[in-house]
Amino acid sequence: MSETTRSQARRAHHRPLVAAATGGTPSRRPVWFMRQAGRSLPEYRAIRADHGMLESCFDPELVCEITMQPVRRHDVDAAILFSDIVVPLKAAGIDLDIVAGTGPVIAQPIRTAADVAALPRLEPESVGAIAGAIELLLDELPEAAALIGFAGAPFTLASYLIEGGPSRNYARTKSLMHGEPDTWHALMGRLADITIAFLRVQLDAGVDAVQLFDSWAGMLSLADYQTYVAPHSARVFAEVADYGVPRIHFGVGTGELLAAMADAGADVIGVDWRVPLDEAVRRVGPGKAVQGNLDPTLLFAGSDVVEREVRRVIADGERAVRAGATGHIVNLGHGVLPDTDPDVLTRAVELIHAV
Repeated sequence: MSETTRSQARRAHHRPLVAAATGGTPSRRPVWFMRQAGRSLPEYRAIRADHGMLESCFDPELVCEITMQPVRRHDVDAAILFSDIVVPLKAAGIDLDIVAGTGPVIAQPIRTAADVAALPRLEPESVGAIAGAIELLLDELPEAAALIGFAGAPFTLASYLIEGGPSRNYARTKSLMHGEPDTWHALMGRLADITIAFLRVQLDAGVDAVQLFDSWAGMLSLADYQTYVAPHSARVFAEVADYGVPRIHFGVGTGELLAAMADAGADVIGVDWRVPLDEAVRRVGPGKAVQGNLDPTLLFAGSDVVEREVRRVIADGERAVRAGATGHIVNLGHGVLPDTDPDVLTRAVELIHAV
């Protein structure tokens, strides 16, 4: 079966996440968790004891196994491809590593127009392993479970490249943005090209939805986001629109940016725990689905608190739909924390499906 035929065959089946994202009626309330595949699972830690992070991201069999682990354990309604936002940068030839306890570290940060001009482009064949992993996953996933592909948004990728790694205040990033706007937009254009190419590889392989992570956009003012970031994210969404799959947009601390992020072209807006889902719809306007937004730290607070907060998020989501959202996908407001008890997540999924 060709990839196109396999993808079409899967899309002929009902998947709750896709239904909620597109205004349909899901067979059950859809839920998945950002970072659901990872350090909270003992089966993941067992694999990583013998394999580095980037090594794992470029091994199709390992990607498939790690991606499947939370689906088997938790019965979530979607798998998100196990990867990292810097994978396409690494594949393009940028010298970087993912350092335990730190995150991505860039060997030669981008600081000048010449640095931008020297950035390599992403050739689809350099991420063939990711396409291979998707092929394996499409054969293994339950028919009702959606497969989500993802990429880092141009701004978040730019922040890592400019700062050289994670940052608290993004001083160099904002200095380049304001001090050398032509260089900034050239960089964002190159990163949008890489992001589009990476998403297209995943979409061509048959993923059912894509999520664009602009994890650090919440560090920006609304004016800066609209001027320096939104046009490039909008191009990413526009360039993959013809695939016809739901496009999800997510950031942390982006309550003041939600309307602008929605305007960039996504079908689903991820909402962190700071803004209630029904309030998010008022900011965004009708016609988009919402995703979120349980605070991941509350998973440590005991079963009574988890049940209370899950029910609250569900109620907020129902109010959001009445306010004009096309659907609600239950998720956390950010990723699963490493020390989270996986049994708590399993019980949360059972509750979400039962309510």
